[in-house]
Amino acid sequence: MDGTFCTLRSGAAGAVRTAMVSAENLQLTLKTRLSQEEQALTRTTTANGCPEGTHSTGNEDLKEMLESNKESLKLEAMKRVVGLISKGKNASELFPAVVKNVASKNIELKKLVYVYLVRYAEEQQDLALLSISTFQRALKDPNQLIRASALRVLSSIRVTIIVPIMMLAIKEAAADMSPYVRKTSAHAIQKLYSLDPEQKEHLIEVIEKLLKDKSTLVAGSVVMAFEEVCPERIDLIHKNYRKLCNLLVDVEEWGQVVIMSMLTRYARTQFASPWSEGAQFDENNERAFYDSDSEEKKEQPEEQVKPYVMDPDHRLLLRNTKPLLQSRNTAVVMSVAQLYWHLAPSHEVAIVTKSLVRLLRSHREVQYIVLQNIATMSIQRKGMFEPYMKSFYVRSTDATHIKTLKLEILTNLANEANISTILREFQTYVKSQDKAFAAATIQAIGRCATNISEVTDTCLSGLVLLLSNRDETVVGESVVVIKKLLQTQPTQHSDIIKHMAKLFDNITVAMARASILWLIGEYCERVPKIAPDVLRQMAKSFTGEEDIVKLQVVNLAAKLYLTNSKQTKLLTQYILNLGKYDPSYDIRDRTRFIRQLIVPNEKSGALSKYARRILLAPKPAPVIESAFKDRDRFQLGTLSHSLNSKATGYLELSDWPAVAPDQSVRNVEVIEPVKEWAPSLGKTKSKSKRVHSDDKFYSDSGEEEGGGGEGGSASSSSGSEDSSSSSSSSEGSDSDEEKSSGQSSDHSHDNSSSESEESSSQSDVEPQKKKKATNKPPQKKKVAKPTAKDSDSSDENGNGPVAQASSSDSQSSSDSESDSGTDQKKKSKAKPKEEVKPKKEVSLLDLDDFTPAPVATVKSNILSPSLMSDLEGLTLSNVSSAIQVTSPAFVPVQNHSLLHRMSGKGLSAQYSFPRQPCLYQSSMVAVQLSLTNSSDHVLEEVHLDKSPAGLDIHCFNTIERLEPEASVSVSMGIDFKDSTQAANFLLCTKEDQFSVSIQPAVGELFLPVTMTEQDFCKEQGKLLGMNESSATITMAAENTSSLPIVEQVVSVANVGVVPSGQDNMHRFAGKTSSSGALVLVSVERRESSKALLTINTDKSVMGSMLLRDLKQALAQA
Repeated sequence: MDGTFCTLRSGAAGAVRTAMVSAENLQLTLKTRLSQEEQALTRTTTANGCPEGTHSTGNEDLKEMLESNKESLKLEAMKRVVGLISKGKNASELFPAVVKNVASKNIELKKLVYVYLVRYAEEQQDLALLSISTFQRALKDPNQLIRASALRVLSSIRVTIIVPIMMLAIKEAAADMSPYVRKTSAHAIQKLYSLDPEQKEHLIEVIEKLLKDKSTLVAGSVVMAFEEVCPERIDLIHKNYRKLCNLLVDVEEWGQVVIMSMLTRYARTQFASPWSEGAQFDENNERAFYDSDSEEKKEQPEEQVKPYVMDPDHRLLLRNTKPLLQSRNTAVVMSVAQLYWHLAPSHEVAIVTKSLVRLLRSHREVQYIVLQNIATMSIQRKGMFEPYMKSFYVRSTDATHIKTLKLEILTNLANEANISTILREFQTYVKSQDKAFAAATIQAIGRCATNISEVTDTCLSGLVLLLSNRDETVVGESVVVIKKLLQTQPTQHSDIIKHMAKLFDNITVAMARASILWLIGEYCERVPKIAPDVLRQMAKSFTGEEDIVKLQVVNLAAKLYLTNSKQTKLLTQYILNLGKYDPSYDIRDRTRFIRQLIVPNEKSGALSKYARRILLAPKPAPVIESAFKDRDRFQLGTLSHSLNSKATGYLELSDWPAVAPDQSVRNVEVIEPVKEWAPSLGKTKSKSKRVHSDDKFYSDSGEEEGGGGEGGSASSSSGSEDSSSSSSSSEGSDSDEEKSSGQSSDHSHDNSSSESEESSSQSDVEPQKKKKATNKPPQKKKVAKPTAKDSDSSDENGNGPVAQASSSDSQSSSDSESDSGTDQKKKSKAKPKEEVKPKKEVSLLDLDDFTPAPVATVKSNILSPSLMSDLEGLTLSNVSSAIQVTSPAFVPVQNHSLLHRMSGKGLSAQYSFPRQPCLYQSSMVAVQLSLTNSSDHVLEEVHLDKSPAGLDIHCFNTIERLEPEASVSVSMGIDFKDSTQAANFLLCTKEDQFSVSIQPAVGELFLPVTMTEQDFCKEQGKLLGMNESSATITMAAENTSSLPIVEQVVSVANVGVVPSGQDNMHRFAGKTSSSGALVLVSVERRESSKALLTINTDKSVMGSMLLRDLKQALAQA
């Protein structure tokens, strides 16, 4: 190693000398050349008629500022230059002036110069070589940002001559005390490898060393370098696998994506498949996590029964990635989803469903990728996404490609239970103005009809109705789909073929015309009268048809010649003669072939005997498959999956090994030193011995580097100290590291504090005792979070305070779900912890959009009397206490039909809205039902059945007997969830049940409230912008005075009248029954019969619907 290092150093020195000589020669001619170029540029600008110095004046000013002696001017100039670069402007001509400042002592100026050089070093390589010695000196700078920037610039100079210098700089930076510099060295590895692939072996040595780094800042970057340089070297991951799994939660987001992708490939080569038949998921094995003795004890019973027991390392990966489903970064969530899809047992994959559905609220670019992956997943596992089917309903604002993907998913999810709902949704989509989407919907209906035989007839009849649509695209697509469906059962649908033949003249889409001709030809024996007539019509228009139609005309003529030659012999000869001289060689070839096949002569030979068997052979029904069926051969979330073709750099997932490789390759070798070191703290830290013994986590890297560096090299000593030394260097040299790295998380603060406590405890016992006393409560809290199984596994793995502080919450919460298959003993042990579980389980995924956050109640004994008096005027509610529900100003007497006596076999039902607060539940709307027995016999056990899931309804008590001609009134409550969608349920008797629905007007979903004019204006001020809907309306002459306006408004909506001090202003207030959201209505009369109608509510959909109803009511007499 020392010999290699000396060789690199001597090579680097030679490269520096060569670079300096070429740079000096360049410098001699640089000034003259630049001045000539500037003069030429000036002359060109003047010649073109532009005012002299319009564009270059700004750059000339910047050059003067950069060459001045004042640091402030130089700094201001560099800020402007970087600003130009950020806007996409070209600032390359300033390169000579900027390079001169690379040796500045001003740190802020030097940072900006390096930012500029990273951008233009590759374009201006010769000029960049001038400052190579400055970059080398900067690599020794005490400021970590300067060291990292110098390495970044050096690796951006794409000249092979300085490869030895870059290699030496990377090796030194990999051993730097600052994790930020080590992270930059990992980035430089990829640049050097792309410049000179021959350096691969040397770079692998650096990657191997950086993989042992225990800093979260470095992990993502070095794994990215590993994936670029040597993805096949799985052996480098073995010793670092557990460390990477535990670090994953704290790594920056894009690093998490790279690590999870790599670990997915690793797991597919190292673990047995969890999808095997008869797999058992008993996690008792984790009690002996990484304990070889207990594993040997379990070997014998395992060999006898041979069940599948998940590898503890496999479970570790699944458990530590699960909390990342709550990440705000969509790429991270998608990475966890693909990891679970490819690695998790079948019963655990559904964990990712809710997270993926959450991503559909993102931008359309994110939606597109997520929907593509869901489409692939929904083919194999429909049950995962079926509960969230409504999330895939198409919105009018969706782009066409988003609509098509949602349509694909809905089609994949269709089954016998939900097909009626999906088909109703498809009926709406067919009417879309987006013709491509409407055509895709028709294809989806065809797929549903093929896959679900129960609805085939329904779909066929619906598609036949679409044949009368005005839009050609819809008609053409319908014909194509009907053709495919008819092939499944042609004997039953000869009427449809006749109907399509009648519409033939009106259809202009070439594919649709060809499909009809194929159907008539294929089943010509079932329509013997229509087929010859269609052929006659086509003979007239043959020359003007599309090629695809001409081919089917020739086929139709041949089939009719074989089945009905008396009527069609001359027509067939005429069409074959037309085809013989057609401009398209496809038509000419087909015509010659058909003529030789069906018209026997001396040359045709024996082939004509089989003409009927060739042309009229029964064809198999086509299988309409999803376009995403074969995409599962690619890893989810990759570019190859999105394009459905293998992209450059794609690494394929290997198949599960038949027998899992030896798991001991992942065992760390520092267990013994930990056991020897732990008893020294036994007297002073008996309570927290287990926690602090974990400080050696990932410390296979630290110990090995320390042992290997006994020779005293600076690189090994700095590499072994790593995190603690880096924190001190960042504080001592420059505090900007936290800004640049973005890693100042709470976890890192906990880690540094625990390390400092440990070092102080070793130096002094008495202060340590005091610290222990003060730190006891938080330690108890931290140790109590993980389950016993988790703490064992983390201890044996050497998981220190870093991992515990960062992932104790996430691991404990994930354990409660992922280990659901454990035996009854474990469940009984975990019972005392179930009280804490709701706090741990609260996550972004479980929060409803409309559920307000719980308000923490403050205990009165904490507050002093003075503080209590100060807080008396405060309230936690957004609504004033003066706003109260009042009695309705108007109760409509109109009844709506719920069930007609003919449909209900004598039972008729009507419903009305009494506009009273519901007695059963405050969020429900009260509904009055009037049931009448119009039959001549007694109806027994009249009741409601609220079978649909998700319907919140309070049913009336069962009516045991309802005599003939008798009526009864009952009340019920329905929570419409602030929506005008109909509530569907069953009205049942002892013998029958009838499907009924109640659809409320938007005005019936409110409760009237009373408030003062001042409160109204105050609340209205809070509901502006998107929460306000307004329109200028023209009222009927009868409605221009105050009383008719009030009557019309309160008849439409159940709102209360707010007193107003202005004659021309009318105010009304209400709140929604379900959520309690305020609804404020104001009508301002203007000149003549005009009025300004304004609705203020955060329920914008309800506001716009109410605005529409009120406009209609006020405009009518």
